[in-house]
Amino acid sequence: SITEETVELLEPYLDMEDYNLETAKKVCGNVAGLCSWTQAMAYFYSINKEVLPLKANLALQEGRLAAAQMELNSAQNQLDEKQMELDEVQAMYDAAMKEKQALLDDAEACRRKMNNATALIEGLGGEKLRWTASSKNFENQIINLVGNVLLATGFLSYSGPFNQEYRNLLLQLWKKEMDNSKIPYSKNLNLTGMLVDNATVGEWNLQGLPNDDLSIQNGIIVTKASRYPLLIDPQGQGKIWIKNKEKNNGLQVSS
Repeated sequence: SITEETVELLEPYLDMEDYNLETAKKVCGNVAGLCSWTQAMAYFYSINKEVLPLKANLALQEGRLAAAQMELNSAQNQLDEKQMELDEVQAMYDAAMKEKQALLDDAEACRRKMNNATALIEGLGGEKLRWTASSKNFENQIINLVGNVLLATGFLSYSGPFNQEYRNLLLQLWKKEMDNSKIPYSKNLNLTGMLVDNATVGEWNLQGLPNDDLSIQNGIIVTKASRYPLLIDPQGQGKIWIKNKEKNNGLQVSS
């Protein structure tokens, strides 16, 4: 209920030198309390005049703050909901990316398998031609086996004493007789390749046997014939070869 007019009317008294608590106590204690109270009320009014707008503004700002807080809470709730939706979508995205990567890995593995299979099929395609040719060659070998063996046994049994020219002549005569008797044989028959392999020939050469066709044929006759061979060896090549070949088998040499 204190007004500004009341305070203005009171100010002359408040400005007096003896209007204070100490002076009032000298007169009367009750008057001292009243004096102190009036001073305090005047001071309170001046402070409250500044505080009231602040309080009003505070209430206004608190109202705004409450409204803003409500909006913030609402926005936070919406944010939380959107965050949950985002987390679900992110989880779906991660799962989809994981599945995509797995599909890509499977596709790459299938592509590698397909490339390997294609290469294998192409390789087998080339092998098919070789196998077909080999199968046909084997069929021809089976058909010609009897005649080839007959020529090989004739060579081992009868051509030993003769030179290369006469051996070839014998072979041509035998083929002519087999043609007359309709006995099939390989037209391009290589008796040396039929009766001995290249590795064995190479070993014989290391042991001292010459590498010409006649010497290799003689080596075949010596090793393949069932009868003991008699070597007519004026140059000593056969003797050197026999000694080296049988050196580790306890060969005994006499004269």
